[in-house]
Formats: sequence, structure tokens, C-alpha cells
Amino acid sequence: MEVKTSWLLNKPIAHRGLHNFELPENSLPAFENAVSHGFAIELDVRIIDDHTIVVFHDDKLSRMTDRDGYVSNLKASDLNDIKLLKTDCGIPTFERVLETVNGQVPLLIEIKKAEQSFALEEKIIDMLKTYGGDYAVQSFDPFAIEYFCKYAPHIMRGQLATYFHRSDRYLTRRERSRLKKLKYNDITNPDFIAYNAAYLPNKYVENAGLPVLAWTIRSELAANKIVKCCDNYIFEGFIPKTDDGADA
Repeated sequence: MEVKTSWLLNKPIAHRGLHNFELPENSLPAFENAVSHGFAIELDVRIIDDHTIVVFHDDKLSRMTDRDGYVSNLKASDLNDIKLLKTDCGIPTFERVLETVNGQVPLLIEIKKAEQSFALEEKIIDMLKTYGGDYAVQSFDPFAIEYFCKYAPHIMRGQLATYFHRSDRYLTRRERSRLKKLKYNDITNPDFIAYNAAYLPNKYVENAGLPVLAWTIRSELAANKIVKCCDNYIFEGFIPKTDDGADA
């Protein structure tokens, strides 16, 4: 195992924070909960209309809020008025998340693209320059990962992939096939692969010869099955047990 990826592989990673019915995904309380349990945090970043970076998974607001519309059309001034799943939790800015976590646990930052420019990647690199904790980035977009490879090679980076479906409308058939087979690795030069657990093991991952994160594991039973074909996993919906069998 390379030193560069050591933290990434030593303990399960909380998917969108350690969330539950009271603590929504990608919320500050869910991140604080992950910190209190000592789990690294996977989170999603997007750029909005005024170039603020926010932490939110979907491109649309409707699943997680009582609003319609696209997240990319928001401004920072809108955030205080939008609540997650009828709680008091709002959509956090990435800056606020960095202040809250403050290096207490590592961050696995998924780059969510909504535009063809690299404004999001550029700003993330700039914001992380003064951050004191451990972190890595990952994305389904190979060109986002290529950007980090070119302009911030010191940042650990991972290629997200799965067996894509035709409903993945943001990708052409050729792009789906190349991502599935990890054919973009020659330009992204990733430090690790993050692959859908439903399609592990497979020859593409095995041939890549890189550390593997499996996503997303939702039970202890599923975790016990997947550990044979990955180096670590991203989880939600349960609290993984430590090596001694106790809850973390």
C-alpha cells in the first residue's frame, strides 16, 4: 500500500456524512456525526450561479428540499431559506464544511459537474491549499480528474465508475463503455478506483492494479461480502464494526 492512499483504505468512509432520519445527507450535523464516530466523510460539491461551492448531491433540489429547480441556479443568498428534508439543516457551503470538519477526519470530495468549464475544479484546488486535514477527490467525469492530474498532482484522485445504463443521459454510449472499462485511466492517472459494489469483482478493476473503494454498502452483511474484492468501502444506513467487533 502506498503511503499516499493509507488513510483512504484503513476505515470505512461515511457516504454523504453519517446521516439518518434526523440528520440529512450532506448536512453539517451529518458531518459532525461522522467526526464523532471517527469516520472519514464522502461528500459532493457543486458550483452555483455566483460561483459559491456548495455541498449537495443532486443536480435538482426536489428530492432533498421543498423547492424545485436546479441547484446551479442558486446564489449564496438563497441558501438560508432552503431546508433539507423538513429539518432545520440548510445546504452547506464547502467553505463551512471545511471549517466544521477542520481536519478531524479525512474528506473524500466528489466533483459534480454541471458545466463544461473547470471553474469548480480550480476553486476547489484553491480552497484546499490552506486546509490542514487529509483529503482526496473523485469524480465520474474523467476530464475533471485529468484536470487535477495536470494542475494539482499532489491531490490524491480517484476515478468513479460503474456499469452504466442507457438512462445515464449525460454520457454517450462510447463514454459509458470507456468509463465502465476504466479506459480513461491513461489520461487521469488515478491513485485509486471507486467502483459500484454491485459490479465487483470484475476484470476491468482487477486489470487496473489500483486500490479499490466499493460503493455504496448499506449493511454489515453486504460489507462482509464485499471486503474480499475491495480495499475499503463507502457506507450508509448502518455503523460498521471495528476489527475487534465493537461499534466504531
